[in-house]
Order: sequence, then structure tokens, then C-alpha cells
Amino acid sequence: MPRKHAPAFTPEAATASASVGAGQPHNLPVLQAKMKRDPEGYEEELRQLHRHFESSVFLFQQQAALATTSSSGGGGEVAKELGDLALFLAHVAPFYPDDLADLPDQIGGLLDTNARGLPPGLRAHLVQALILLVNRKIVDLEDTMELFIELQVIGDRAVKKLAFSHIVHSIRRMNQNHKNESTNRKLQNILFKFLQAEEESRAKRAFTILCDLHRRRVWFDERTTNAICDACFHPSSRIMIAAISFLLGYENAPQEDVSDASSSEDEADQNPQILLSEQDVYKANHKGTAASKKKKKAKLQRVIRSMKRQQQKSVEETGSSFYSPLTYLKNAQGFAEKLFSRLQKCNERFEVRMMMLKVIARTIGLHHLVLLNFYPYLQRYVQPHQRDVTILLAAAVQACHDMVPPDAVEPLFKQIVNQFVHDRSRPEAIAVGLNVVREICMRMPLMMNEDLLQDLVLYKKSHEKAVSIAARSLITLFREICPSLLVKKDRGRPVDPKARPKAFGEVTVASNVPGAELLDENISSEGEGSDDESDAFDSDDDMDLASAPTGTEENMEGLSVANKHDADGDTKEEDEASDDEDGTGQDDSNNDSDELDDDSDMDADTDISDEDEDDDDDELKESINDSEDQASDQDEDSDEEDKSKGSGSKVEKRKLSDYIGELNAADASLRALKRLATAKKAEVSSDETGKILSDEDFKRIKELKAKKEAKLALAQRGLIKGGDTRSVTFKMPSSDQLSRKRVDPLELEAHVRRKMSKEERLALVKAGREDRGPYMARTAVKQKKTGGLSNKQKQHKKRMPLAATRAKAARSRQEKQQQRKRSGNQFRGRKAWK
Repeated sequence: MPRKHAPAFTPEAATASASVGAGQPHNLPVLQAKMKRDPEGYEEELRQLHRHFESSVFLFQQQAALATTSSSGGGGEVAKELGDLALFLAHVAPFYPDDLADLPDQIGGLLDTNARGLPPGLRAHLVQALILLVNRKIVDLEDTMELFIELQVIGDRAVKKLAFSHIVHSIRRMNQNHKNESTNRKLQNILFKFLQAEEESRAKRAFTILCDLHRRRVWFDERTTNAICDACFHPSSRIMIAAISFLLGYENAPQEDVSDASSSEDEADQNPQILLSEQDVYKANHKGTAASKKKKKAKLQRVIRSMKRQQQKSVEETGSSFYSPLTYLKNAQGFAEKLFSRLQKCNERFEVRMMMLKVIARTIGLHHLVLLNFYPYLQRYVQPHQRDVTILLAAAVQACHDMVPPDAVEPLFKQIVNQFVHDRSRPEAIAVGLNVVREICMRMPLMMNEDLLQDLVLYKKSHEKAVSIAARSLITLFREICPSLLVKKDRGRPVDPKARPKAFGEVTVASNVPGAELLDENISSEGEGSDDESDAFDSDDDMDLASAPTGTEENMEGLSVANKHDADGDTKEEDEASDDEDGTGQDDSNNDSDELDDDSDMDADTDISDEDEDDDDDELKESINDSEDQASDQDEDSDEEDKSKGSGSKVEKRKLSDYIGELNAADASLRALKRLATAKKAEVSSDETGKILSDEDFKRIKELKAKKEAKLALAQRGLIKGGDTRSVTFKMPSSDQLSRKRVDPLELEAHVRRKMSKEERLALVKAGREDRGPYMARTAVKQKKTGGLSNKQKQHKKRMPLAATRAKAARSRQEKQQQRKRSGNQFRGRKAWK
């Protein structure tokens, strides 16, 4: 039976089609399933429903033009029918691409022109239909991006959430397998255009989308980062505050969509490997008494926990997982200057200005910028009574680095010391001031002088725990960077007693791979067994030399020449050491020109001394060769004499001078051998400087570093003996580590006890009473005891042996007899009568 063709679409037929399709929505799901199974068999029905959709759109537009309300009976029915038809056509659109080619334009045009006037239900249905068309790739996302941004600002919360989630998930799905740079760039340009516009609502929605995609690591590139940072200069204060908050709190934001490789690396970093020797673990578990083993186990666990904390902290601060959007600024200096100029002119509330201060300070610290006007601006607010002064001080610390001239920071530094650290200041203010001074000196050691440091160190005797801890931490810092500023009793045992801070602008250039010396030490430690064997052979040779017969006069003269050279070398070394000690005792405050002259003199002296040592080594080698030849001739002569005399001859007595000569010869030969060994080691090390390290070498260096740290930690805890614990107390971080580290304001006021309010004290008291029973006297508790007698009570009731009972009775009897004897002879005073 042939199907009837639908009549052409006319406005007059709109009412008829509407009345005919009134009962149609109930059959739409069934018809949708049939069309998906047999698209060609239902082409006529599709065209009829498409014309019906167009008539419904025309009717709705006519009603909107006549200003009829959507709550009226006919308008509500038309809106519901229109929404159902839009969803139906969107579902079957992939099966009829030619017939429904203009469907996206129709739905998009209706939303673009009448989005605010549409009923909420119809608007939601049309948005869902358009999202379905985008997901089926009938229309591109870049063609509908602007429309979805507009839909988020019309005031409909459901549509706003739907459009936002669609944009984010579509872009994530697009970049899931591979990144399409051309499409991403087009979408970014659309969002950047909205973000740079002055209209606040659309710019805010575009900024929210950019931040969400950046946080999910979808758009994790420099363009997006710089666009977010440029939002700090938006005319709207809300967008500026949102951008600054995002930059400050990015490290605490959840990061998703990380690859499996990066997640495995993070797990490896979060679970660091602690390398302890089997001997240390065995000692802690098997050697000693039960109490000592318990203490050793507890110390070992503390060592492991402390090492894990240190490794996790170093990974968090300096590892590859560290990221901040501020690190990818293209023009960091311009960003900091522009934001600082806005800070000086803005009239925002105090919290916003503090947030801007923190962003500027972190930018200066990360990129080592020079913004000289920033420090006098901070100086105006450095007062103990200032609101949120710890945040201000943390920003000041963050803005200090070794590329800033010390003269620019010196007024701020003096202001902090004068306002916080004095005898009339409160203990918490003194502790905060000392902590800030320590952090600034860690980044700029040239700020401190000897008089000021000795005055600050005196606070180590304070009765307040926070103040004494802060002062001792300052001592620990300068033991590492410049021990000469401290008095002798505060220096302790520094690792490098002659350490000095670098001059302003001085840069240390690495000439080797860090940790490569550990490989040489490991090789030398592995060869200690062979060295011990050679030492044993040397000792045997010494014994043979001591018992050998006397030599000739030429041999003694050669040995005396060698000894003379050794003595001269030793006296030269002693003179140079004494000169160095005298030089260190002089005043340290010299000019730069004097330091340069001293350096040149030192270079000249080292060159002369190197030439002298080479001459001495050559002479020693010649003397050793002569002595060896003479010794071999002497051995041959002695063998011939022994053969001639026979076994029955007596050994002649030797003089003391012969023994002294032979001992001096042995000593000279040993010294020469040691010098030759050190020269050979130096040659080997110089040959290995150009060696290319493999991946196995780097892994070995990492393992050796972990073993060294474990050994130092165990030595510090007292679990092993003979370890040098001087470098365990404090490890000076590098300038890059300090620039990446975030200065927490709470760390500046660590160990400061705050005075609790009455409500907090009552809450603390009530919390302690929860698990405690009613009050009872101690005697009542003892009487209520049901567990039997105590050991003390049992000891009182224990019966004594029979022998002990008889001995006690005899002893008491003897004491009574002696007491009676003494009672008659005691003098009771002179009688008053006679």
C-alpha cells in the first residue's frame, strides 16, 4: 500500500498539524526505535515529523511575538511538544543526515534569539538536543562554543550547569588519546576573547572553564597559564580576585587525569627507599638485653621515620611534581611590575591587597626578579601590632634571593630586627622576628654582621621555648654558612670552619656531576682488603729491615739525604699551616681589592709549592732507587759472608746507630711509597674526570647517597659508633630549592603558645572528662580491688623459716639483756641530796 505524502508546510496548516500531533509524543520512543532499525522504511514519517517540528517552531514564535505568556494552556502544550520533537529528531539525526542537515541551525537559532524568553523545560530540552548533536559530531563544538557561553549567563541554573559540564567534558574527551592543537587553539581563542572583554559575567564563565581545564591537566600549556595570569589585570575586581586565588591555592587543588607513568613515579616518590645495613638491623633486634634491644628498635624506627619525612619533604619541594602557574610566565618582570603598580593604586579591602602581595612576592622569588620599590612598600607595614603581620613577613622572605642587592633589603631587615627583637617585646614577637631573620639570612647571608648576630644569639638562654628554639636555629644556620661570625663556644664542630657566604653576584659553576665522588670512595672501600694485605707485607718487610745487618757508609748517606728532604717537606707544610692559622685570626673585614690580592698571592704560593713538591718527589725517587740498589748489593754480600762463615759462627753485636739508620731508611721508603700512591690516585682521578657516566652509575650514586644519609642518621641517634655527625644537624638548601619553597606564615610562629580563651579552656576540660569515671578516693579504690593481694601485702604475710625465727628471738633476747645492763649504769644527773 503506497504511503500518503504530507502536505506542504503553510501557516494555515500549522493548527491542523498541531491538532493531529497532539497524541504523537506517546508514540515517539517506539517510532525512534523502529527508525534506528530501518531508516529507509520510515523516511516519509521522518519528513512529516520534521515539518511538524517546523510548524511548532513557527507557532511558538508567533505566540512570543504576540507577547502571550508561556503559562497559558496552548503555549504550554506547544512548548512541551516542541521539546519532545527536538529530542526525537536529535536522536535520529545520524540516520538521516540529508533530511535533517538544517536541524542544528534551527535549534541553535531558537536558543540564540529567544533563550531568555523560552520556558525552563523547553530550554533544557533544546540544550540537551544540541548537546546530543555535538556528541554525535553532526555539528562542531567550536561552532556552538559561543552559544554555550551565552547560555551560562541567562540566569537558568540547570542550563548553566549543563552547558559548563558539556564544554569541559567535550574538550577532555577530545584530548584524551591525542591532542588536536588546531582545534584546541580555536577553542582557546574563543575563550580568551570572552576573558579579555570587559563584560564581567561572560569573562567569569570563560575564566572558570580555563581554570577547570588547567587543573585537570587538559590544557596544561603556556598559553592557558599566561591567559589565567593576565586575568589578574581584568577591570573587574571579582575576576582579579578569582585569578589571584587560583594562583595562590593551585598547589592544594586536586589534580586529575594523570597518566599511569606519572602516578607510578609519584608512588615511588611518596614511598622512599630507606637503605639500612643488615648489621644495624641485626644489632637492634638480636644484640644486648631485652631493654637495650627495645631501645635500639625504637631508635631505629625513629631514624626510619625521620628519613622518610626528609625525603618526602625534599620530593615535595624540589621534585618533578612541583608546579606553579607562575613558573611559565613569559614576561615575569612585566607581570610583577604591573601587578605592583595596581596594588599601589587600588582601594580594595585588606585581604585582597595581602593576596596581591603574596603573588608578587612569589613571582619575585621564583624568577629571581629585581623589584626595588617592593621592599620599601613592605617596610611601611612591618609592625608587631599589624594585622596578619606573619603573612606580610612571609611575603618579605619569599621576595628575598641572592640576586637582590643587599642595600635594597637592609632597611627592611633593620626594621624587622628593631621592631620585633628587643627586650621589651613580647616573647611571641621575638620568636617570629628571629625566625624571619633566619629565613632572610638563609637566602641573603650578607645581611648579617658579627655584632648583630652575637646580640641575637644571646636569646638562646631565654626561658620561653619558642624564643630559645629560634635563636638556636639561627646558630645552626651560621655554623654552616659562616662560622667565623659566631663566638668560639657557639661554633661547635662545623663541617667547614673557613666557610664564607658568596659575594653579591657570585655564581658557583658546577665542574662535575654531584655525587660522582661517592663512586670513587666506594671503589676505594672495596679495595681495602687488598690494601690490608699489602700493609701486612709492609710490616713484615719492616721487621726484616730492623733485623738486617749494617750497611755501608754510602747507603747511610743516601738515606740521610732522603730523610733531609722529608724533614724539609714536613717543615714547609707546618709553616704553611701556621701561616694559615695566623691569617684566620686576623680581622675578617677586608676590602674586595685586598681579597683579590690575597687570592693572587695564594695562587702564586701554590704554584711555587707545587714545583717544590715535584722536585722533592724526583729526588726521593732517585734516593729510593739508590737505596734499593745498595740494599740488594748488601743482601748479596751478606749471603756470601754467611756461606763462608758456616752455620756455627756467632752473630756479632750491632750498635744503636745502626738500628737508627735502618729505621730512618724504612721510614723514608714508606713515606716515598705513600707519596707515589697519592700521586697515582690523583692521576687516575684526573683521567676519570672526562668519563661519561651511565644509567647504572647514576643509580649507584643514588643508592650510595641513601646509604650515606642512613649511616649519618644512625650515628646521630647513637646506633653506630665512629660516625661523623657534624653534617647531619643542618643541610643548607640551594638557591633553586629556596625559590621553589613556599614560606608558610604558620612556620614563622612555630612553638608559640597562644593564650586560650575561657570557652577553649572549658572545652579542653570537658574533653578530658569524657572517658573518665566518677571521682573516688584512693583508699576506696584499693578497698574495691578484686584482683587479690599485691606483692607487698604478700611479703608481709609470708612466714619466716624456723631458723630465722629462732635467730630473731635470740637477737631480741640479747638486746633486752644489754639494755638492762646499761640501765643501771647510766648517769641520771647529780642528786640534790646526800
